[in-house]
Amino acid sequence: MLSQAQGEPMVSMVIPAFDAESSLPATIASVQAQTWSDWQLLVVDDGSSDGTADCVRRLQAGDGRLGLICAPNRGVSAARNLGVARSRGPIVAFLDADDLWHPTKLERHLEQFRAEPRLGVSFARVEVLSPEGVPTGQVSSSKLRDLRAEDFLSENPTTTTSNWVVRRLVLEEVGGFLESMSYSEDLEWLLRVRCCTAWEIAGVPEVLTGYRTSVGGLSAQLARMESGWEQMVEQARRYAPDLVEKHLNQARALQLRYLARRSLRLRSAAAQGSDYMARALRSDPALLWKQPRRTWLTWGAVLLRAWISRALAALGVRRGQP
Repeated sequence: MLSQAQGEPMVSMVIPAFDAESSLPATIASVQAQTWSDWQLLVVDDGSSDGTADCVRRLQAGDGRLGLICAPNRGVSAARNLGVARSRGPIVAFLDADDLWHPTKLERHLEQFRAEPRLGVSFARVEVLSPEGVPTGQVSSSKLRDLRAEDFLSENPTTTTSNWVVRRLVLEEVGGFLESMSYSEDLEWLLRVRCCTAWEIAGVPEVLTGYRTSVGGLSAQLARMESGWEQMVEQARRYAPDLVEKHLNQARALQLRYLARRSLRLRSAAAQGSDYMARALRSDPALLWKQPRRTWLTWGAVLLRAWISRALAALGVRRGQP
């Protein structure tokens, strides 16, 4: 059952935004196109140096449901926490400033909340978009039900925070995002919910969110992602030490395999993908027979790319010789 205070919106949405002037209008338009219209949207401008704030102000003139919070740059976790603190609805949804929602996003999640009183976090399928926002046809395939704590220790079953719709009661119980983290802070929060509360996390079996990929950062971004994941593990040791002890090797292997796949999509140096995959198999060789298809496909793609890279480099050397 869902209840709301008189005069307050049912859903509050929080968009952390940093130098997002170019993508933000389309993201906000996807919220305005929702079939569920009883909402409040707060954009938290996290110290942008472009026209992010002015963009929101222009849109506010035509839609009183939009709000703007301007704050010094403190990172995405602090921006989300500030937005939640200023929001009013009993349901809170998160959306990044370059992602897009399908029109029935809020309606479908609210239906799921009404049907499942113990549901704390609702998510759905996600379709990957190109950097230009064009659908690629690639859709998330993680399981939607019966998620165990260890499922949140390695790869994120929800794909992205833009996919989340959350009861405020859950945020009040476990707290917000850790502001010391800027990578894997979403995975850490989900793991905290799963390990420290009785709230359920479950998905809607349809695509409701579009996740825009980015080519920014490349190898440096991947290194920060790995560092953030290790930081998440250290946090998890505090409230789920037995879980970490039992599943760490497999979880690290899955995370490294994910980074190897991501290195292929980002077209980073071939040696980087090879390193991730080699360390994944050292951490848990059983991936080769426990999850053969994804492991062998990733390993094969990484090796092929490394071979092509070496071949092209050798060809370049020969061409440079007299």
